[in-house]
Amino acid sequence: MTEGLSQHRHISFTAHYTGYIWYQMGISNAVFATAKGKFLAKLVHPLESWAERYVGGSMRSTLKQRHRMIDEHLYQLIAQHPQLQVLEIACGLSPRGWSFRRKFPNLVYRELDLPEMAHVKTQALQQLESNSPQVFSADIFSDEFTQVFQKFDTRFPLVVISEGLINYFDKTLLAQLFQAINHNGQHFPEIHYLSDIYPEPVKNKLAHIIWSSSKLLKMMSRSAFSFHFTQPNELQHFLQDAGFQTSSIIQPKLYFQAQTDENTSEEHLGDLVWMLHASSKPASQPTLKY
Repeated sequence: MTEGLSQHRHISFTAHYTGYIWYQMGISNAVFATAKGKFLAKLVHPLESWAERYVGGSMRSTLKQRHRMIDEHLYQLIAQHPQLQVLEIACGLSPRGWSFRRKFPNLVYRELDLPEMAHVKTQALQQLESNSPQVFSADIFSDEFTQVFQKFDTRFPLVVISEGLINYFDKTLLAQLFQAINHNGQHFPEIHYLSDIYPEPVKNKLAHIIWSSSKLLKMMSRSAFSFHFTQPNELQHFLQDAGFQTSSIIQPKLYFQAQTDENTSEEHLGDLVWMLHASSKPASQPTLKY
């Protein structure tokens, strides 16, 4: 348990909003829909509706895109590796762990967040699953993060998932997080990382409005929220510098047309959110056969 207060603790308020939106979309459960989330959703509803009409997308529309893309990639990995293990960091009030454990009862799926949110999430899960595993509590920028990886079986592949997280950090912290995931993954036959990321809205005619909205989110979350990449290959090089051997940047405009990573593009196609899939297969580890 983290004793001190993390400097990133203020990000957690967004978890209430996303948790409620997922419930509204019918992909979650009422236990993950808090009063705070309902208030925030009601507060920003007019802005979200305006953005969907004039910008071509909003925070809630990207929530649906990114959640579906990550889920579908996780399904693919489970099909490839039946003994896959999952660690979802900054899990907030996401229904993914609960949903996947119901569909795959033998799946080792553990979640992690800062102490306060970990406690809230554990209480919510226990209303649905009497044997629900306790949500891990750790700051991902502390030594505790490494200790979390040690709780998994190093004989089997591991996938780390984050959603709605990495834009809150500056590039220095982002590099530190990517390096930590890849480094700690070296003890496993394969390490995969699935995450959403918001690119610079350079292809959008209302980019200046989106930038202004991001500054408001930066202030409210007391974070370094920003957009770091304008082209997919910039993000791929960044992941490579962090140690990942391969990476794909998936853009909704192509993904939802073809449902395959093969239709990737080196250009920013204008989507408000992307998904990344980075992986490494440490040479020292034998290839597992199932």
